[in-house]
Amino acid sequence: MAALGIARTAHAQSPMGMARGPVAPTWPSLVSQYRYPDWFRDAKLGLWSHWGPQSVPEQGDWYGRFLYMQGHPMYEHHLKTYGHPTGTGMMDILNRWTADRWEPEALMQRYVKAGAKYFMALGCHHDNLDCYDSRYHEWNSLRVGPKKDIVGTWEKVARNAGLKFGISNHAAHAWHWYQTGYGYDPTGPRKGERYDAFRRTKADGRGTWWEGLDPQRLYTGGHMVAPDGIDSIAAMNEWHDKNDGQWVEHGPANDPGYVTRWLLRQIDMVEKYKPDLVYFDDYELPFGPVGLQAVADYYNRSIEWHGKIDVVVTAKQLKPYARFGLVQDVERGFTDHLWEEPWQTDTCIGDWFYNVARLNDRSYKTAEDVLQRLADVVSKNGNLLLSIPQPGDGSIDSEEEKILDGMAAWMQVNDAAIFGSRPWRVYGEGPTKLVAGMQNEGSFAGFTPRDVRFTVNKGALYALFLKAPRGSVSIESLGTRHWRDGVVERVTLLGGGTIRHRRDAAGLHLDMPASDAIVPVIRIDGGGIA
Repeated sequence: MAALGIARTAHAQSPMGMARGPVAPTWPSLVSQYRYPDWFRDAKLGLWSHWGPQSVPEQGDWYGRFLYMQGHPMYEHHLKTYGHPTGTGMMDILNRWTADRWEPEALMQRYVKAGAKYFMALGCHHDNLDCYDSRYHEWNSLRVGPKKDIVGTWEKVARNAGLKFGISNHAAHAWHWYQTGYGYDPTGPRKGERYDAFRRTKADGRGTWWEGLDPQRLYTGGHMVAPDGIDSIAAMNEWHDKNDGQWVEHGPANDPGYVTRWLLRQIDMVEKYKPDLVYFDDYELPFGPVGLQAVADYYNRSIEWHGKIDVVVTAKQLKPYARFGLVQDVERGFTDHLWEEPWQTDTCIGDWFYNVARLNDRSYKTAEDVLQRLADVVSKNGNLLLSIPQPGDGSIDSEEEKILDGMAAWMQVNDAAIFGSRPWRVYGEGPTKLVAGMQNEGSFAGFTPRDVRFTVNKGALYALFLKAPRGSVSIESLGTRHWRDGVVERVTLLGGGTIRHRRDAAGLHLDMPASDAIVPVIRIDGGGIA
């Protein structure tokens, strides 16, 4: 009854439009009020449409920054394909985003078959285009590009498919990320001519497709403008690295209104679409106390919607005082231990934004790679958020379809080991030592048949082999030397049959059939197992 009383008071709003309620915009309040939703702990796998105008050139990540850096491959691509960035910049790419082959219902069906229990839509990336019906930012996908409410469409389709729905917000970094657009070529025939972000004004749009729009609201204004006189590519790159290339969580000192507008946009997005998850691309929260206001608003709205805090906010690199107030996200990285609280890792089968080179050189993560990561993460009390990149037209390519089909085939046999499961007493065993941290996938050499992960679900223990073993296999953690309070009565290969086994102090010894199956799973039943 107390929760219902709280829900009634949450209808009242502050002057900024923030929902009132018991959650205050402080870390102690977030930590004391927050509880991890059971649905999130059960879900384990989310699929992400990290899709926006930077997908149009099909060159990969951060196109809107790198197109303005002479010597970079994306600068060269832009020069040859679209023109020189003094006259044709990122705002012109926004309007080339067509979404003309986007079939959200069909894609969602594929994602559900592949095992997704929640779905994440990209709300706004560093390119500063709101991919939704934005009240406070005129540069949005209803006015520019596809002329559609991308987030709103995904929200309806995801919920109709029975999935929880989330939105990612990366806009806090647009103000420094875009500063390359205020620079110039340090060498060559256009040396010293400022790029379009520096030159374009609202008045220039008369009679064009962007009439009535202010380019400075998109490009965020000149907060760190490279000085005149830089005369080499190396020197320009060094200047950007030292200045606008730093990953910071504060706002521009000369434009406090940018931070205010960010908060209004975030509140508007949450109020419109009532997401179950919000992903912040930030170390802890953007803009210090303003980020805390955004989360408090969201949690209080959840109390209004659900009678309790039943939503998830993810952020990165949480310090001890922030732990348990949010869900920590580990981007493209690993953890080496079993976590006490639920967490999430996010990764992509290729680049975050579509890169056609991944298709041409067959460098996507395979279905086996994805399922290995899922098993490892779930065994350590985490969830996996997986991005499937889409080109600007909204489709997915044939290789991506094969990866999703491989995941779907595995789920038909082995999903009991994943969904609704909880960690066992240890996460697993094996010779592969993972290095904890973010952005370290590239150095990973791969798993072996001796790498095993454990989960428990409905009284059964599951052992997931990250590479298919052949012949006699021993699982040391299940020997009586390490685990004395359980009795192994039956061992079953999911999708197969009963596995001959024996157990002694050294381990549980299995006679595994020869198989090329990816991430095979055995179920272990008996007294005191789980």
